[in-house]
Amino acid sequence: MKEKEAREIHKVKKLKENRTSTIAVHNIVIAVLAVIWLIPIIWLVCTSFSSYPGMNTSTFFPAEWSTANYAKLFHPDTVAQFPQWFKNTFIIACFTCVISTLFVLMVAYATSMMRFPMRKPLMNMAVILNLFPGMLSMIAIYFTLKFFNLTNSHIGLILVYSASSGLGYLIAKGFFDTVPRALCEAAKLDGCSEAGIFFRIILPVSKPIIVYTVISSFLGPWMDFVFAKMILNAGISEKYTVAVGLYKMLDRSLINNYFTQFCAGGVLVSIPISILFVIMQKFYVEGMTGGAVKG
Repeated sequence: MKEKEAREIHKVKKLKENRTSTIAVHNIVIAVLAVIWLIPIIWLVCTSFSSYPGMNTSTFFPAEWSTANYAKLFHPDTVAQFPQWFKNTFIIACFTCVISTLFVLMVAYATSMMRFPMRKPLMNMAVILNLFPGMLSMIAIYFTLKFFNLTNSHIGLILVYSASSGLGYLIAKGFFDTVPRALCEAAKLDGCSEAGIFFRIILPVSKPIIVYTVISSFLGPWMDFVFAKMILNAGISEKYTVAVGLYKMLDRSLINNYFTQFCAGGVLVSIPISILFVIMQKFYVEGMTGGAVKG
């Protein structure tokens, strides 16, 4: 008996040691990856405080520190018009966020709570279309907007960002699938319409997925460069978004005078998103995990 107990104790100790070593290896790997991921961000922040206006790759930290680059961003010149770019991007992102969120939630509600002809084929078609990168449609989108004279306009950008947003309904549908159907049936018995059920019953109990959809819809236009560059191609600096405007600072003839301002702009652009994530992180994670329960 004593030998068996000793063997069991030895096995338990060995399992604990193996588990401890495994956890230690995982933590070391995660720490290394975190450092690798943080190095470019730290370099960007440090460079934004450099007193030298051009690119300096000889040292990681600047030789002289200064906040002049941030001050220059808010004193526009013919090249850098950061306040106007920020305003343009914020307006486009807000309109896109509202429209896209409504589209996504309404499509998700229809596919989850309602039964209508061709429902499953339409869902399958949406999933298949999402497999193709949106960049494949760039040329067709550009000539369509040009036909309606919507190139070099913010309305055109909002339409591009919002038009296909309904195809991203799958996660929201997964969340709505977890909502008890008895709530909808009881509301129908009381004479509530589908719109009433959606706005009065479903949305109030779906705060996590609403937050997730709002943040996702806001991030798209806030960080997009490709479609903004393609549509806003007239070279009018006042109409640029932040991504396009900052990219122009990296032009060969401008980079020696505007690179550190570019870094400062990159830092400022990340601040609103970081604050939004910190405040809404709980609901964002709940919406993402809740929508992954069912497909």
